[in-house]
Amino acid sequence: MKIKELFKTKKPVISFEIFPPKFDTPLETIYDSLKQFKDLNPDFISVTYGAGGSQKDRTIEISSKIKNEYDVESMAHLTCVGQSEEEIDLMLDSLQKNGIENILALRGDPPINQPDFDFSKGAFRYASELIRYIKSKSNFCIAAAAYVEGHVDCKRLKEDMAYLKKKVDEGVDFLITQLFFDNRLFYDFLDKAAALNINCPVTPGIMPIFKADQIKRITYLCGASIPAKLVIMMDKYENSPEDLRKAGIEYASTQIRDLIDNGVDGVHLLTMNRPKSSKEILQNVGLI
Repeated sequence: MKIKELFKTKKPVISFEIFPPKFDTPLETIYDSLKQFKDLNPDFISVTYGAGGSQKDRTIEISSKIKNEYDVESMAHLTCVGQSEEEIDLMLDSLQKNGIENILALRGDPPINQPDFDFSKGAFRYASELIRYIKSKSNFCIAAAAYVEGHVDCKRLKEDMAYLKKKVDEGVDFLITQLFFDNRLFYDFLDKAAALNINCPVTPGIMPIFKADQIKRITYLCGASIPAKLVIMMDKYENSPEDLRKAGIEYASTQIRDLIDNGVDGVHLLTMNRPKSSKEILQNVGLI
């Protein structure tokens, strides 16, 4: 099923993001969690791709298992960094053969240990080019990333919104935002998107705080801000991992309650492969 159809019949659409285990870790470690995620009745589950496409084979395998064995709709992340048209064609063909109908099309991060990677040398420099190519070759439902506070590589938010509009115009069916911790930023983003006639569904991406150093690293890399009250919370519980986990779950739950009360199209929970904590959040907001 194409996820764009879900947004026509349900609100909010509830989805999870999971990531493949590292290469030296058996795939069974994520499979052990998949049944627990299925039991939470998400509308779909997305599977990340890895920097430079480093996990692409595992992304396909996990996405296929979610769709074909667990009977949950899946969405595979697909990045174009350093990829040729032939390599993208092989990925699209493999996804189709496995019954995957939904793609999150991204530029992606450079390969690990290549901070000076030249994006212009690949067949696709921007996500908009990848989206156009996929649309010309296939009939996938395509999601794209939106950056509530602007992309870290873009100096001006207005310019970043123009790039987002271009992605949508190339054929995006819905958007999923980068993580944020202040809902007011999201509502302001929606106003800016509406002003540009971006009319497709927009699902906020919510990441619970489980580890302070992890969140600080992720926000540094993606350019998201951390409100003062969250910094205080992380400092308060820095020596108590379980208390920080509980506080992070409550903060995410409060965010999601407010988003649902304000009529969001969906909620995309960045689970960090933690079904137990994801369940607690959904219970807190009355979704299970």
